[in-house]
Amino acid sequence: MEQRLSVITLGVADLARSRAFYEQGLGWTVGGAAEQVVFFQLNGIVLALYPRADLAADAGVPAGEGGGFAGMTLAHNVRSPQEVDEVLVEAQRAGGRLVKPGVAVFWGGYSGYFADPDGHLWEVAHNPLWGLDAAGNVSLAPGQGE
Repeated sequence: MEQRLSVITLGVADLARSRAFYEQGLGWTVGGAAEQVVFFQLNGIVLALYPRADLAADAGVPAGEGGGFAGMTLAHNVRSPQEVDEVLVEAQRAGGRLVKPGVAVFWGGYSGYFADPDGHLWEVAHNPLWGLDAAGNVSLAPGQGE
């Protein structure tokens, strides 16, 4: 298997609500949609929104209602601590819930968390140890792509 991630699919309770959060609230552009799925083309990866029960059925697992920590987070790296705070405010205005305000963290960066309407956790982080190019592509090597 090649070392690559192609699509992240979020199981959502209300597809229209989630689409509005990402599209209208956060200002993302829909790259494709059908009756039961919405796709956002990100930098080198696709984010898909799909009804939670249908996604569970597709995988052949019980849907459950979630709640609590799901064992993973999504992350959005930015160029400065100030931008972390700006994105957290933007997410709240869009209908997201602030989980943790931006704070200086032990590894030398600055980060905070918000939850989307379905409770999916997003970390917004400034990591001065990594590179971030003009297109938003992150690199584990500092200064790469800048």
